[in-house]
This record gives sequence, structure tokens and C-alpha cells, in this order.
Amino acid sequence: MRNIGPKSAAWLRQVGLRTPEDLAEAGPLEAFMRVKRAGFKPSLNLLYALEGALQDCHWQEVPDERRVELVEQAEAAIAGLPPPRNRPPAGPVTTTVMQPDDDMPSPKLFDESDD
Repeated sequence: MRNIGPKSAAWLRQVGLRTPEDLAEAGPLEAFMRVKRAGFKPSLNLLYALEGALQDCHWQEVPDERRVELVEQAEAAIAGLPPPRNRPPAGPVTTTVMQPDDDMPSPKLFDESDD
């Protein structure tokens, strides 16, 4: 199909969308979300490419109004996804600066000896 390169095609196959009919039945948003839920990291270009493929036009020819609509729908769907598994939510980043202590021996490099 138009706009669907090898990487996108592989992602679509891995989420069960193997034919143009499969893609048409799912629609661009559902196809995009299946790829995202599978753990891949698609950009919005994939969403536009899927819409263009279904409309038989280049992805850059998808009208701005339709792009905005697709992005709004995708953002809403992404917001409803559970957080990624096995990754705790990121906490605040802190920096600890160690001050030299006269009572503490200085660290040695691996190639230094006690001689």
C-alpha cells in the first residue's frame, strides 16, 4: 500500500493487520494504537501514513483538518493507556555532591598499587 514502508508493514503484521482490508476495517487510529500498545514507538507520521494509505494519497496530502482530528483522537487514546509495565514512574531527579572528608581515604584507581 501507498505510504507503508518495510518497518511500518512489519509493525502492522505483528499486530495482526496483514492486508489492506484489515487496515480499512481497523481504521488509521485503531491501527496506530495497536502498534503503540504492542510496545513500538510510532510517530504521528505513521498515523498520517495510515490515513493516506486508506485515502490513496501521499501522507503529506492528508488535509490539516483531518490531521488535527487524528492527533486529538490519538492523544485521547494514548492518555487512556496504562503506564508501561516494569517501569516505575519517574521520580524527581536530584544531584548529590560529595564533599571531601579529611578522615576518608581518597579513592584509588584500578591500576594503582599500595606499594
